[in-house]
Amino acid sequence: MDFAQLDAAVDAVHRAGVPGVFAEVRAGDRTWRGAAGRADIDTGLPVAASMRHRVGSVTKTFTAAAVLRQVEAGRIGLDTPIGHYLPRLVPGDRGRAITVRMLLGHTSGLAEYLPYAYPSLKAFPDLANTRPDSLDDHRFTRFDPVELIELGVGAPPVGTPGGTPGVYSNTNYLLLGRLLAHVTGGSAEACITRDVVDRAELRDTGFPTGTHVEGPHAKLYESWFGMIDPPRDYSVFDMSWVGPSASLISTVADLNRFFGLLLAGEIVSPASLAEMQRTARIISQEGKPIDYGLGLHPVESTGFWGHGGTVWGGGTLAAIRADGGRRLAIAVNLQRWNRLDASGRPQPHPIDQALAAFTRLAMGG
Repeated sequence: MDFAQLDAAVDAVHRAGVPGVFAEVRAGDRTWRGAAGRADIDTGLPVAASMRHRVGSVTKTFTAAAVLRQVEAGRIGLDTPIGHYLPRLVPGDRGRAITVRMLLGHTSGLAEYLPYAYPSLKAFPDLANTRPDSLDDHRFTRFDPVELIELGVGAPPVGTPGGTPGVYSNTNYLLLGRLLAHVTGGSAEACITRDVVDRAELRDTGFPTGTHVEGPHAKLYESWFGMIDPPRDYSVFDMSWVGPSASLISTVADLNRFFGLLLAGEIVSPASLAEMQRTARIISQEGKPIDYGLGLHPVESTGFWGHGGTVWGGGTLAAIRADGGRRLAIAVNLQRWNRLDASGRPQPHPIDQALAAFTRLAMGG
């Protein structure tokens, strides 16, 4: 691991246009941490590798691990229909056809609720006909997860239960949150905290209790494909719009610790980990075909496993080599920096190239 090269690579991400970027790479018993740029554009506060960050859909790996823990305890059946547990939320034939495994792996056929909850995003995935207005409209909205689930379940299906390719949908993970609450008698967040976060002894990881990120953190600047210019800070936000699907706050060090323990079989059993690593083809939120397991997926053809995540203004990637010998976690405080071309597709940006170069280097390439 060349520390100087990693320093240069993380600085290149900042110079490509990200206000602030921070990361940690572990290889064996060696650890590199680096940061470049600003946590706050207005004050000039520098970003630091120890800062807490909204990690978005990396939360799904934690939620999936909590579900597998309940499977191990005999409270949930991985191939049991969700209608057995939550018949009012997924009624009728679909409730009998969609299994817990399908929710975990995004092969349920349930649509994404977000374009229905955020009216200005209704045209998604037709990005050119979306607007970012709803981000401001819902900054302090306290969403009811049941109502969000009903939007997803009530929308036209995006596939048949168990069919491939599946389609990535946050509706699946809000349902898993309700399932955890149903079988434990408490909140999903309490279950995930007890069975995963505390089990891994993650001191700087937790679900938000309000609209702010507690502790040192960077502001989060959202561009929405150039429609917000200059990018606007959305670090203060009510995260009930994603809940146990994507609202977790963590650090790059905690994420590396978590994924290390997970792949070592110390969060879920080796048998459960094997289930998490059984993949099926799905269409990602970016519209790309990928292989996806149960809250965990292979990072292209690198030999690494992990998960990425975005929130308004923030992005994260956490990944670990299959043998556990190398790990990386990186966080940025800008999102959707690509402008759209005449056909409405995101144009390539130097940030994309710089992030790819850092990731290759961090993975040992």
